[in-house]
Amino acid sequence: MAAPSVEKLHGLMKNPKRIRNISVLAHVDHGKTSLTDSLIASNGIISARLAGKLRFMDSREDEQLRCITMKSSSISLEYTPRDLGVRPGAGGEEGVCYGEPHLINVIDSPGHVDFCSEVASALRLCDGALLLVDVVEGVRTQTVAVLRQAWAER
Repeated sequence: MAAPSVEKLHGLMKNPKRIRNISVLAHVDHGKTSLTDSLIASNGIISARLAGKLRFMDSREDEQLRCITMKSSSISLEYTPRDLGVRPGAGGEEGVCYGEPHLINVIDSPGHVDFCSEVASALRLCDGALLLVDVVEGVRTQTVAVLRQAWAER
């Protein structure tokens, strides 16, 4: 997939109904930045081979050297939902515009307890959060902490 043009992303920004702000949350070293790299690769911005290795969102030199995220970073990605036959209930709420592109602003947040204020700031900007749990390590202390933060900031 080719990376969406700046003009296309700018056009998507003009329709607030198709914009979602999502924060990626997890315990330290559970794969937030690797997942974000994979999402970025799905938009053609980086190579799929580099996803998880490049640490695209860790733009600071100290983040790259220490291999941890210390500051929240965001990126705008294009996503076009596929029609899976799921429709909203009879409550009159608006459904998803299947086949219509959406702008997803993804915020990669730190997982280390020392940077919890960064997580809180990211959560205040978001419509929702994606909680990532390592399948081997399972739920850890910071997993619970960021989940509580997300609940408090909703």
